[in-house]
Amino acid sequence: MSYMSRYRDWLLSDYFDESTKAELEAIKENEAEIEDRFYKNLDFGTGGMRGKMGAGTNRINKYTVRKATQGLANYIINYSDNGRQRGVVIAYDSRHNSAEFALEAALVLAANGIKTFLFSEMRPTPELSFAVRHLNAVGGIVITASHNPPEYNGYKVYWQDGGQVVPAQARDIIAEIEEIDDFAIVKTISKEAAQADRLLKYLDQEVDAAYQQALIDVLPQLDLAAEQGKKLKVVYTPLHGTGSTAVPQLLKKIGFTNFKLVKAQADGDPEFSTVESPNPEDRSAFKLALELAEQEQADLILATDPDADRMAAVVKTASGEYQALNGNETGVLFTDYLLNTGQKNNSLAATGVIVKTIVSTEMAAQIAAAYNIEIVDVLTGFKYIGEKITEFEKEDNKKFLLGFEESLGYLIGEYARDKDAVVAAALFAIMALSYQLQNKTVLDRLAELRAEYGYYLEDLESLRLEGKEGQEKISKTINKLREELPTKIAGRKVVNVKDYQQSKEFDLTADTEKEIKLPKSNVLQFLLADQAKLTIRPSGTEPKLKLYFAVCEEDEEQAEEKLAQFKAEFMEQVEKLINSF
Repeated sequence: MSYMSRYRDWLLSDYFDESTKAELEAIKENEAEIEDRFYKNLDFGTGGMRGKMGAGTNRINKYTVRKATQGLANYIINYSDNGRQRGVVIAYDSRHNSAEFALEAALVLAANGIKTFLFSEMRPTPELSFAVRHLNAVGGIVITASHNPPEYNGYKVYWQDGGQVVPAQARDIIAEIEEIDDFAIVKTISKEAAQADRLLKYLDQEVDAAYQQALIDVLPQLDLAAEQGKKLKVVYTPLHGTGSTAVPQLLKKIGFTNFKLVKAQADGDPEFSTVESPNPEDRSAFKLALELAEQEQADLILATDPDADRMAAVVKTASGEYQALNGNETGVLFTDYLLNTGQKNNSLAATGVIVKTIVSTEMAAQIAAAYNIEIVDVLTGFKYIGEKITEFEKEDNKKFLLGFEESLGYLIGEYARDKDAVVAAALFAIMALSYQLQNKTVLDRLAELRAEYGYYLEDLESLRLEGKEGQEKISKTINKLREELPTKIAGRKVVNVKDYQQSKEFDLTADTEKEIKLPKSNVLQFLLADQAKLTIRPSGTEPKLKLYFAVCEEDEEQAEEKLAQFKAEFMEQVEKLINSF
């Protein structure tokens, strides 16, 4: 069916409500907009779907949410013996329509005879992961678009271990969704009927309390926090998101009473009206927090993204300024702190394993090796870290210690299977306090580590390519690089190429190849002769081509100079390639 036929079908069908039709009527003269809304179904990727809200098959709306949920319901019925009885947990963030979409999903599940546990208010994504395990549910759904702009929303699916569905499961769920060729066959019932049939239950504070206790149980040096926590001045912002329901409560509970919340960003504002972007990787998101920190002379600023699965920290320097840490730097500090603390108190498991993604810093591997601790690389996406935790539970010789990714995602403990900004915020505060009591900062410790292991420096560039044409350019760019592997990048000789789509690693110096034992993924990684590394992949959640740059030198000046040159030369190279299509 053509995009125009789909458009007319939505306008004429009695199934779609009048507000949807009015929205579509308003764009009747804009064929480009009609095409973008209807040229395809919104992609349901390996973890779910994310996109702009609005009417159309290529948008997030109550109809596409219902359809996705019907596909999930069919999957549960077909692939789980007692999934109906165990039920599905649903959480949502502060975005426009999140509460509505969560209820729509619950009512579709209920109509299929599947019990649903629905949070009555917004909650962090990691609490959803915990709740799936805590309630022994068959799966979970979270309605969120993380740090995307206000016009976006999303739908992520979790399975019974508390982790996002992995590719094999996703393929089966997608197959079920694609079998639904008519929105009218999607089942749904009223809220009143679902509650009367005891198929819809709202979650109360019992889950909140159990979640908070699970976090406390995995945190180190709690005695230090309880006795000395008031010495650390902390400012926190949830960036108008779900973190306000969990982070302040946890920090105060473990002893960080010298605490200030950025009040203007404490409420769940779906417009994210005080920030350009609710992304804690963006320095501008800290504007109000920095003003409060300077006023209070705070030692530490913590921020979480809207669904509270990613955490960023800004630390006061010796000169009184504030310096932000990126995800790799925090991952390195967590690695060092947890291993060092574990070794000192004789709690470090000899079988311990740290898991990171293939685009995260190699510095963590150097530190882990110094403690004789194994480090494992997985594909980008925390679901792959969660999958490893579940694997380790079945093996006597593996003990999960820490998982992290460069995009500010961290997890300690086995209570969940997704990154958790709530526990990460508490862990960072304890670590900062520990160093403060040694008369230094986390930045001082990071400098010590770089002096010992080398100055690793990484950066990410994202090229945003919107719409159908943009997606085609992203695909063509990666395919061109794959088909004609470059022997030089930014003037540097390529010595090794990892093609995760083909599961092959090519040693260009020895002219050999070997298998990569990870799931297939559309990722290319190039190692250059001077130890620089470049990774290219399409974003799984946004219309972006992502490029990860990494270098290692003896000191900061050399590393920054090398990284800047590397980025500038390759960005020019890749933009020419994109523009050639």
